[in-house]
Amino acid sequence: MPQALWIDNPAGLLRRLEAAPPRIGLDTEFVRERTYWPKLALVQMAVGGEVLLVDPLVPGMAPALAAWLDAPGVLKVMHSASEDLIALRCACGTLPRPLYDTQVAAALAGIGAGLGYQKLVERIAGVTLPKGETRSDWMRRPLSPAQLEYAADEVVHLDALSQATRARLQELGREAWLAEDVERMLATAARDEGEPWPHLALRAAQFLGVDGRRRRARLLRGRDGHAREHDLPRTWVLDNELAVALAKDPPADTRQLQQRLDATPKAPRRLAGAIWKALTTPLPDEARMPPPPAEPDRNALRRLQDAVARRSAELSLPDGVLASRRYLEALLAGQWPEALQGWRRRELEPVLAPLLANAPASG
Repeated sequence: MPQALWIDNPAGLLRRLEAAPPRIGLDTEFVRERTYWPKLALVQMAVGGEVLLVDPLVPGMAPALAAWLDAPGVLKVMHSASEDLIALRCACGTLPRPLYDTQVAAALAGIGAGLGYQKLVERIAGVTLPKGETRSDWMRRPLSPAQLEYAADEVVHLDALSQATRARLQELGREAWLAEDVERMLATAARDEGEPWPHLALRAAQFLGVDGRRRRARLLRGRDGHAREHDLPRTWVLDNELAVALAKDPPADTRQLQQRLDATPKAPRRLAGAIWKALTTPLPDEARMPPPPAEPDRNALRRLQDAVARRSAELSLPDGVLASRRYLEALLAGQWPEALQGWRRRELEPVLAPLLANAPASG
């Protein structure tokens, strides 16, 4: 284990950047149980022969971290980085570039899809890591010795993982695939705009009429806006079950709404005004609200799944890496989703296009 150093001096962190190696390991610990936005609690960096445990709660540390994240000559190696990216963007105002994600790389290299850090370390480095501090209170100070050891373990093997997966990707000629997937991940983290039609992701929306779906869309978009503005978990503002009930059977006035909130356990009674406003205010793009997705033709979907499975086997890719069920459903609905653009479309279109041409029209 390299030496682990606690860094609570922004100037000291910046000085180390002057002699930064071409590649570092990077991870974060953050908390999000009581907020909408993640709160960065710790940043771990494997830099040469040291592990830096950086305290982002120290005043002035965010700009020092941002300098590392922005350094163009330093490759940041992370594992399953998507949620960490949001935490870093919220705290530091930037994202780590250039970026290498070992979980994505392992999937594209045919090692395994969605492998956790501990499993990948065990598979590649033959080291078994403990999992005991995953649910610790990372905002407390000082952190315990067990927390510090766990945090250091999370980055100390990233260099070995990156080298092993990169070698395999080079053999397969898939480095460009990884670059595309990582760039898409970074673009998603940079936007973080929220879902414009959040009700469509919930099955209950399919059983509402047009007016009910519009009310549900108003409630959920209003909920998300309030949660973002006040930094609250969505369900603290309005849970899904209550949103369905109010959309299906709307109260006649504010008094009736308050009565229903008072009769509902854990309902956000103090937000009755905001809920009423959301429920009764049409969205500016309400007329363009898409309908719930139609149930796909099962036989057509199965043919697509079988074709994807065959192509995955030919490429020695784990299940789910090429295309998940929901993306195939989007294809049957008539569009290539963003997640299937680039190298995935180049691999899939030749085998799926004939099937799509003969598939029954959705809806």
